[in-house]
Amino acid sequence: MHWKNTGHRYGSAMIAMHWLMLLLIVAVYACIELREFYPKGSEPRETLKQWHFMLGLSVFLLVWLRLGLSLTQVTPAIQPGPPPWQRSLSKMVHLALYALMISQPILGWLVLSAEGKSIPFFGLSLPPLVAQDEHLAELIEEIHEVVGTSGYFLVTLHAVAALLHHYVIRDNTLVRMLPRTGPHNPQ
Repeated sequence: MHWKNTGHRYGSAMIAMHWLMLLLIVAVYACIELREFYPKGSEPRETLKQWHFMLGLSVFLLVWLRLGLSLTQVTPAIQPGPPPWQRSLSKMVHLALYALMISQPILGWLVLSAEGKSIPFFGLSLPPLVAQDEHLAELIEEIHEVVGTSGYFLVTLHAVAALLHHYVIRDNTLVRMLPRTGPHNPQ
Protein backbone atom coordinates (compact mmCIF):
# COMPACT_ATOMS: atom_id res chain seq x y z
CA MET A 1 0.00 0.00 0.00
CA HIS A 2 1.21 3.47 -0.81
CA TRP A 3 1.62 6.00 1.96
CA LYS A 4 -0.01 8.71 -0.18
CA ASN A 5 -3.63 8.84 -1.29
CA THR A 6 -4.56 7.79 -4.79
CA GLY A 7 -7.68 8.59 -6.78
CA HIS A 8 -9.23 5.31 -5.55
CA ARG A 9 -8.29 5.00 -1.87
CA TYR A 10 -6.58 6.67 1.03
CA GLY A 11 -2.90 5.98 1.57
CA SER A 12 -1.46 4.30 4.62
CA ALA A 13 -0.51 7.64 6.25
CA MET A 14 -4.07 8.98 6.11
CA ILE A 15 -5.61 5.65 7.13
CA ALA A 16 -3.26 5.38 10.11
CA MET A 17 -4.02 8.97 11.16
CA HIS A 18 -7.78 8.40 10.87
CA TRP A 19 -7.81 5.30 13.07
CA LEU A 20 -5.22 6.68 15.51
CA MET A 21 -7.34 9.80 15.97
CA LEU A 22 -10.41 7.63 16.58
CA LEU A 23 -8.56 5.59 19.22
CA LEU A 24 -7.31 8.75 20.92
CA ILE A 25 -10.75 10.35 20.93
CA VAL A 26 -12.30 7.18 22.37
CA ALA A 27 -9.58 7.11 25.04
CA VAL A 28 -10.13 10.80 25.89
CA TYR A 29 -13.86 10.21 26.35
CA ALA A 30 -13.30 6.93 28.23
CA CYS A 31 -10.92 8.56 30.71
CA ILE A 32 -13.30 11.37 31.58
CA GLU A 33 -16.30 9.04 31.85
CA LEU A 34 -14.52 6.30 33.83
CA ARG A 35 -13.30 8.80 36.42
CA GLU A 36 -16.88 8.98 37.70
CA PHE A 37 -16.52 5.46 39.12
CA TYR A 38 -13.95 6.69 41.62
CA PRO A 39 -14.35 9.06 44.57
CA LYS A 40 -13.20 12.66 44.19
CA GLY A 41 -9.56 13.07 45.12
CA SER A 42 -8.76 9.36 44.74
CA GLU A 43 -5.62 8.34 42.88
CA PRO A 44 -7.43 6.43 40.08
CA ARG A 45 -9.74 9.40 39.45
CA GLU A 46 -6.84 11.86 39.31
CA THR A 47 -4.86 9.53 37.02
CA LEU A 48 -7.79 9.26 34.61
CA LYS A 49 -8.14 13.05 34.57
CA GLN A 50 -4.41 13.42 33.84
CA TRP A 51 -4.70 10.96 30.95
CA HIS A 52 -7.77 12.82 29.70
CA PHE A 53 -5.72 16.02 29.56
CA MET A 54 -2.65 14.45 27.96
CA LEU A 55 -4.55 12.45 25.36
CA GLY A 56 -6.68 15.47 24.51
CA LEU A 57 -3.55 17.52 23.89
CA SER A 58 -2.22 14.64 21.76
CA VAL A 59 -5.35 14.93 19.61
CA PHE A 60 -4.65 18.66 19.30
CA LEU A 61 -1.09 18.05 18.08
CA LEU A 62 -1.95 15.24 15.68
CA VAL A 63 -4.98 16.97 14.14
CA TRP A 64 -2.60 19.49 12.53
CA LEU A 65 -0.62 16.67 10.91
CA ARG A 66 -3.84 15.09 9.75
CA LEU A 67 -5.13 18.39 8.41
CA GLY A 68 -1.84 18.89 6.56
CA LEU A 69 -2.16 15.45 4.99
CA SER A 70 -5.75 16.21 3.97
CA LEU A 71 -4.89 19.52 2.38
CA THR A 72 -1.84 18.29 0.46
CA GLN A 73 -3.19 15.05 -0.97
CA VAL A 74 -5.90 14.07 -3.39
CA THR A 75 -9.18 12.85 -1.88
CA PRO A 76 -10.13 9.45 -3.29
CA ALA A 77 -13.35 9.48 -5.28
CA ILE A 78 -16.50 7.87 -3.93
CA GLN A 79 -17.84 5.36 -6.43
CA PRO A 80 -20.60 5.60 -7.37
CA GLY A 81 -20.58 9.34 -6.80
CA PRO A 82 -22.98 10.68 -4.15
CA PRO A 83 -25.53 13.41 -4.87
CA PRO A 84 -24.47 17.03 -4.16
CA TRP A 85 -26.44 17.25 -0.89
CA GLN A 86 -24.52 14.25 0.50
CA ARG A 87 -21.19 15.78 -0.52
CA SER A 88 -22.16 19.04 1.20
CA LEU A 89 -23.32 17.27 4.35
CA SER A 90 -20.13 15.21 4.41
CA LYS A 91 -17.99 18.35 4.18
CA MET A 92 -19.93 19.98 7.01
CA VAL A 93 -19.54 16.92 9.26
CA HIS A 94 -15.82 16.69 8.51
CA LEU A 95 -15.36 20.41 9.24
CA ALA A 96 -17.26 19.96 12.51
CA LEU A 97 -15.03 16.99 13.44
CA TYR A 98 -11.90 19.05 12.78
CA ALA A 99 -13.38 21.93 14.81
CA LEU A 100 -14.04 19.47 17.65
CA MET A 101 -10.48 18.09 17.54
CA ILE A 102 -9.03 21.61 17.62
CA SER A 103 -11.41 23.42 19.98
CA GLN A 104 -11.84 20.80 22.71
CA PRO A 105 -8.16 20.56 23.69
CA ILE A 106 -7.86 24.37 23.65
CA LEU A 107 -10.97 24.69 25.83
CA GLY A 108 -9.58 22.07 28.23
CA TRP A 109 -6.25 23.88 28.37
CA LEU A 110 -8.10 27.14 29.07
CA VAL A 111 -10.11 25.51 31.88
CA LEU A 112 -6.99 24.21 33.61
CA SER A 113 -5.27 27.56 33.12
CA ALA A 114 -8.19 29.53 34.58
CA GLU A 115 -8.38 27.08 37.51
CA GLY A 116 -4.71 27.74 38.22
CA LYS A 117 -3.83 24.08 37.71
CA SER A 118 -0.81 22.72 35.91
CA ILE A 119 -1.27 21.54 32.34
CA PRO A 120 0.39 18.11 32.16
CA PHE A 121 1.72 16.69 28.94
CA PHE A 122 3.77 13.50 29.33
CA GLY A 123 6.21 14.83 31.90
CA LEU A 124 6.02 18.43 30.77
CA SER A 125 4.01 21.20 32.34
CA LEU A 126 2.62 23.47 29.63
CA PRO A 127 2.21 27.19 30.27
CA PRO A 128 -1.22 28.58 31.17
CA LEU A 129 -3.12 30.32 28.38
CA VAL A 130 -4.95 32.72 30.72
CA ALA A 131 -4.58 34.01 34.26
CA GLN A 132 -6.36 32.24 37.09
CA ASP A 133 -10.04 33.24 37.13
CA GLU A 134 -12.63 31.00 38.82
CA HIS A 135 -15.62 32.52 36.99
CA LEU A 136 -13.91 32.16 33.60
CA ALA A 137 -12.95 28.57 34.45
CA GLU A 138 -16.59 27.68 35.19
CA LEU A 139 -17.83 29.32 32.00
CA ILE A 140 -15.25 27.62 29.77
CA GLU A 141 -15.81 24.28 31.51
CA GLU A 142 -19.53 24.47 30.68
CA ILE A 143 -18.70 25.18 27.04
CA HIS A 144 -16.16 22.32 27.05
CA GLU A 145 -18.81 19.92 28.38
CA VAL A 146 -21.48 21.01 25.87
CA VAL A 147 -19.05 20.70 22.95
CA GLY A 148 -17.85 17.36 24.34
CA THR A 149 -21.41 16.05 24.51
CA SER A 150 -22.03 17.18 20.94
CA GLY A 151 -18.87 15.29 19.99
CA TYR A 152 -20.51 12.00 20.99
CA PHE A 153 -23.28 12.68 18.48
CA LEU A 154 -20.92 13.94 15.78
CA VAL A 155 -18.63 10.89 15.96
CA THR A 156 -21.67 8.60 16.01
CA LEU A 157 -23.15 10.38 12.98
CA HIS A 158 -19.84 9.95 11.13
CA ALA A 159 -19.68 6.22 11.95
CA VAL A 160 -23.35 5.58 11.11
CA ALA A 161 -22.95 7.41 7.79
CA ALA A 162 -19.92 5.26 6.90
CA LEU A 163 -21.85 2.08 7.71
CA LEU A 164 -24.90 3.33 5.82
CA HIS A 165 -22.75 3.99 2.77
CA HIS A 166 -21.17 0.55 3.04
CA TYR A 167 -24.21 -1.63 3.77
CA VAL A 168 -27.16 0.30 2.28
CA ILE A 169 -25.86 2.59 -0.45
CA ARG A 170 -23.07 0.11 -1.23
CA ASP A 171 -20.47 2.59 -2.38
CA ASN A 172 -16.76 2.63 -1.51
CA THR A 173 -16.90 5.36 1.17
CA LEU A 174 -15.85 3.07 4.02
CA VAL A 175 -13.56 0.78 2.03
CA ARG A 176 -11.40 3.76 1.00
CA MET A 177 -10.44 4.26 4.68
CA LEU A 178 -9.90 0.61 5.63
CA PRO A 179 -6.42 -0.90 5.72
CA ARG A 180 -5.76 -3.00 2.68
CA THR A 181 -6.45 -6.64 3.45
CA GLY A 182 -5.31 -8.36 0.29
CA PRO A 183 -4.72 -8.17 -3.45
CA HIS A 184 -8.46 -8.00 -4.18
CA ASN A 185 -8.67 -4.36 -3.03
CA PRO A 186 -7.98 -1.93 -5.87
CA GLN A 187 -5.07 0.46 -5.51
